[in-house]
Amino acid sequence: MGKTYQRLDDRLRAFIDAQPVFFVASAPLSGDGHVNLSPKGRAGTLAVLDELTVAYLDFGGSHAETIAHLRENGRVTLMWCAFTGPPKVLRLHGRGEPVFRDDPRWAELVRRFGDADGPGLRAVIVVRAELISDSCGFAVPFLDYREERSLHAEYFGRKTDEEFAAYCAGKETNVASIDGLPAIPLPLPQRTDDAPVH
Repeated sequence: MGKTYQRLDDRLRAFIDAQPVFFVASAPLSGDGHVNLSPKGRAGTLAVLDELTVAYLDFGGSHAETIAHLRENGRVTLMWCAFTGPPKVLRLHGRGEPVFRDDPRWAELVRRFGDADGPGLRAVIVVRAELISDSCGFAVPFLDYREERSLHAEYFGRKTDEEFAAYCAGKETNVASIDGLPAIPLPLPQRTDDAPVH
């Protein structure tokens, strides 16, 4: 039987920290728009900021659907599921906001992730919980975690920040969602923190 929670207590935080992957779902307001569901990995790129707030690092890639949806309506759901140990699925339904590189909050947020910061970082997604719930996860299979993939970090690590900005501008699905909603602001702002630029 599933439960709801008023906050992310220590037990839920430990569960979140133990999962190597989580999923993000968002959608436009339009009834005929496309619902998006994205897997997220890269160790250390999600942080619980307080009892109701989480944030994750958003790196460059082929699409920016979540950012576009959050800019339009803010609705988002994050999900973690246990692939080892006791069966459990945890969902955080809430309101999200992309914090871009020229935002005054940028540097403080990025520092919360320590060494997980890296090349190709375009936004920090901050999510405030409105509903936290779990379910059994009895049908989720056991899977063994092997290691992180390094391809993404290596690919963007070969680009200067200027080349990364050009990459974002050159991808139609970075500029707008597949439904035409504005996504990454262009030109991509330069980083306002003192993190090394690759």
